[in-house]
Amino acid sequence: MAWQGIGSRPREGAPLGPRAHRVLGALWYAVFAGLETPALALTRARAKLFLWMPVALSLGIGAYFSARSEPSVPLYACVGMAGLLALWVWLRGVEWARFPAAILVLACAGFVLAGWRAHAVAAPVLSYRYYGPVEGRVIGIDRAASDKLRITLDQVRIDARIQPKRVRIALGDMDDSDVPPPGSFVMTTAHLMPPPPPAAPDAYDFGRAAWFNGLGAIGYTSVPVMRFAPPAKRDLGLSAHRARRALSQAIQARISGQPGAMAAAILTGDRSGLSEATREDMRRSNLAHLIAISGLHMGLLAGFVFALVRYGLALWGKRALVWPVKKIAAIVALLAATGYLWLSGAAVSTQRAWIMVTVMLLAVLIDRRALSLRTVALAATLLLIWRPESLIAPGFQMSFAATTALIVALGPWAKVARRIPRLLRPLAMLIATSVIAGAATAPIVAAQFHRVSEYGVFANLLAVPAMGMVVMPAGVIAAILALVGLSAPALWVMGLGTRWILAVAQYFATIEGAVVPVVDPGPWVIPLLVLGALGAVLARGAGRSLAILLMGLSVFFWLNAPARRPAILIAPEGELVGLMTPQGRALSKSAAKFVGARWLEADGDMASPQKGAKRAGFAGPNSARVAEITGRKLIHLSGKSAQFNLAALCHDNALIVINARVKTAPPGCDLWDQTRLKRTGAVALTREGELVDQTRPGARLWTP
Repeated sequence: MAWQGIGSRPREGAPLGPRAHRVLGALWYAVFAGLETPALALTRARAKLFLWMPVALSLGIGAYFSARSEPSVPLYACVGMAGLLALWVWLRGVEWARFPAAILVLACAGFVLAGWRAHAVAAPVLSYRYYGPVEGRVIGIDRAASDKLRITLDQVRIDARIQPKRVRIALGDMDDSDVPPPGSFVMTTAHLMPPPPPAAPDAYDFGRAAWFNGLGAIGYTSVPVMRFAPPAKRDLGLSAHRARRALSQAIQARISGQPGAMAAAILTGDRSGLSEATREDMRRSNLAHLIAISGLHMGLLAGFVFALVRYGLALWGKRALVWPVKKIAAIVALLAATGYLWLSGAAVSTQRAWIMVTVMLLAVLIDRRALSLRTVALAATLLLIWRPESLIAPGFQMSFAATTALIVALGPWAKVARRIPRLLRPLAMLIATSVIAGAATAPIVAAQFHRVSEYGVFANLLAVPAMGMVVMPAGVIAAILALVGLSAPALWVMGLGTRWILAVAQYFATIEGAVVPVVDPGPWVIPLLVLGALGAVLARGAGRSLAILLMGLSVFFWLNAPARRPAILIAPEGELVGLMTPQGRALSKSAAKFVGARWLEADGDMASPQKGAKRAGFAGPNSARVAEITGRKLIHLSGKSAQFNLAALCHDNALIVINARVKTAPPGCDLWDQTRLKRTGAVALTREGELVDQTRPGARLWTP
């Protein structure tokens, strides 16, 4: 065969038959279509601009959050000018230029929206450690990883010049029944500190998440919390919190133990009754999504109410033929979903799920397809405009990845389903949805949490049906029967369902090798992978080929991630040093367990911080740990004697880390003290001690 060029179709020739020519033509179209006439391809792409809207917004939002320092006013001005110029091209330019111009307009809008949102939520953040009296109003109750109850306070008053907007305090040995109800005004004596910075470069930034939640300090108290004023009678803003708390306690009184705590978490969003052991079992078995109200819960609730109302009205005989039964059911389902949103506290994940369900039910009301890429694109666009920071949240990424994958698979599934016996189709569909959703979210889970549940698909196959056919229907029926005081039988059935789910979680969590560790892929792997996957769905021809190339590039970077892990890590305050060795990362001490655990997880290492501290690498007393690196010594000084040992050890260009502030650094060593680390945050170094990366390359709004 002869070729006119890469962008040309193969010409028919003698050596090829008609069928071979058709195959090669189809292959050419799939790989290179659009290169012949790129202007025409870009013109045609405008037909899918609506689907590209959330992608373009995400490009701008992602650019804002990945910036090394806070964007300046001149930069915003340049972005605004670029957006206005692109807007003119979009509206007045030549046809082929309008699609890329529209993408640029939306990307600039996303950048500005993210910056505006970050400034709009600005609130005071504590910049130092504090110990003293704390007063405030209880607005949230949950449980920490240590299994201790936590309360979140607003209207905070502390004896300091900085008054945080909100603080979160871990309580001592306090029973659930002793915690003041939401809306109560309380006082205590607590240790407070600023939200902690990232444990390592490119690690999870709790300070950024706290900034967007208005959380200005975290801490703990070991003394009782005293209530000095009851909730205000006109405090309607916290009425949902009080109703949720009361309903949660009522449910747990009817369903004892952890099954009752799980039922309360599903119906009300109150997870304070769940123990850390239960939550860890759910995480290890990949069932943690069942205890956080999200798209699954909202979809099951709205779907059950929709079906209940629709088929209930269908029993009314002739009236069912006259009334718009389907639309009435959609309205009732929307009201139920909105009530669920209000009762559960309207967390970000619940808001996201409500927006998706609302868009789909509104599509039913205007006689449009409820499940389509356009509805998903609309829901994502609305959420990104409302809360641009949602883009970097794992819940947002997993929710829309799973939903998009399931909708894309609807077409192929319809063809396969015809060949499956009717009685087996529900089971086959359940297996297919679990596999598709699991495959779509697996890379995100692995990248965000540095582990994958080996048997998560099987656990979901056993647990999700119980959730959809037993737990949620029984919960809805219990809510209806509670109006006449007959909720006990439905709650008993719901308890059976939650007991089954917890049993499944415990079984798969305790299997040897249930969790596979994953090395942190780096900050660019998931964006490239997601952009490539979306391009493969939305683009055609050469555009799809480029998207697949992006996916391949992300896989290549991920496979090479272990080689890119830093040789030396220094904690944000010099409290810990980690050295990569052939046996894994050795830790300078067993303290600073949180930072050490984050480092080991990112390394794809299942060892505990205690085990990491026992690895060969560091030697010497706990106050002066010494390791050998290329050409010099690595020394970690801590404790009261750190300052006294510094002068004697600062020679031969030793690399010294000290968790103290040094007024005058002695000559002869490379010193990393708290003053230097205050400017850089946690740092990553080569084995020679050269700086690779730092968590504070520039000032951001959420960095103290």
